[in-house]
Amino acid sequence: MGSRARAFPSAPAVLLGFLLAAAAAAADVADPAARTRVETLPNGLTALLVEDRNTPVVSFQVWVRVGSKDESRYTGLAHLFEHMMFRGTKRLPPERHGQLIQARGGRVNAYTTRDVTVYFEDVTAETLPLVIDLEAERFANLRVTEETLASEREVVLEERRLRTETRPEGQAFEALLALAFQSHPYRWPVIGWRSDVEAVSVEACRDFFRTYYAPDNLVLVVVGDFEAEPALARIRRRFGALEAASAIPRNPTREPEQRGERQATVQFEARAPILAAAWHAPPAGHADAEALDVASQILSAGRSSRLYRRLVYEERQALAAHGAYWELQQAGLFYAWADVRPDASLERAESLLFGEIARLREQPVAPEELARAKRQLEVALLAGLERTSSLASRIGSDWVLLGRIRPLEERLAAYRRVSAEDVQRVARAYLQDARRSVIRVVAPAGAVAPP
Repeated sequence: MGSRARAFPSAPAVLLGFLLAAAAAAADVADPAARTRVETLPNGLTALLVEDRNTPVVSFQVWVRVGSKDESRYTGLAHLFEHMMFRGTKRLPPERHGQLIQARGGRVNAYTTRDVTVYFEDVTAETLPLVIDLEAERFANLRVTEETLASEREVVLEERRLRTETRPEGQAFEALLALAFQSHPYRWPVIGWRSDVEAVSVEACRDFFRTYYAPDNLVLVVVGDFEAEPALARIRRRFGALEAASAIPRNPTREPEQRGERQATVQFEARAPILAAAWHAPPAGHADAEALDVASQILSAGRSSRLYRRLVYEERQALAAHGAYWELQQAGLFYAWADVRPDASLERAESLLFGEIARLREQPVAPEELARAKRQLEVALLAGLERTSSLASRIGSDWVLLGRIRPLEERLAAYRRVSAEDVQRVARAYLQDARRSVIRVVAPAGAVAPP
């Protein structure tokens, strides 16, 4: 369990070769998502079902339309509930849900983001009825007690300590989001601020569950080797009795336009400095998304990217460099990151990094570099067809964040249309010096680096 970022799965070399050939030839690729069956129960729950016989696996996912952006009084509640959902119900003891799935060879887990909380199981077809029953049980009869809250509170606080409070990367990322977003709830961490996690009450947890874990705030996604009719009948039986919420509040705050560069320094006893920068970018589904993806691929995706080549290989100012265009439901960020070498100059690394950003704005991308970046993105998109869980995640994400399932060919065509002029245009529009936020993580003066 734990929050995570979306990532494309890697595919075997043989499959990637096939996908490359398919992408190069612009051949029609069958998209199982085009066969998605949409059913809405009277209580508002939405079920998305795709029968796909390519692999003997069924992926069952529950998308809850609540993330850290929806928190009001206490931050970290959405992530805390990801943990609480495994702590037992009126009929099942703690952890029994996962044990029953794993005993049948299945996989069960969950994750929380700023926009959603997702619970998922990957099983064979004969286990699907049990999965439906178990999921319905915890949504109907979850036990939220002082004992379970105290237990999971400690787990979350330890997770926060290990991932953020004792790691320079965690310090940098948390500070970057808090600097880039001054008003929007995207500014606070998914795991929450420590004081909020320590203070949250059982009653606040119960209110949160009643409000956001109602059926009209859920999307079920079932993809794989199963029969839709009996599965849907069971979903109606098990989830149909859940009561819809009277109201589902949403945080109305939107981020105002940034008017000037923001800078902050985090002092932390780290082996080497970290440089992180972010620019505001459009939300998921924006018309500029594909051009920004291509720009990000060219600039900061992998060891052949411009940032890695310049800072790591050529100038030897960084140990690693990366970045991405990060799409969220209500906003987006384009970020770049460098782990500066202990024996290098932070100022020199910063000059090189921002120099590459400026080059992207000022000079057209070479045709071969553009073609390679687009091809890499196409292959990654096609590789998402390889695994049932990846297909289910794409369907759930599109439906929850965009309100529709984007056809595969639409996405491929959008990447193929991106031109060198488009890359330069979005770089000029979004990657302006006056709209960036910069975090530097440095050791305190006189501090001795940890061994």
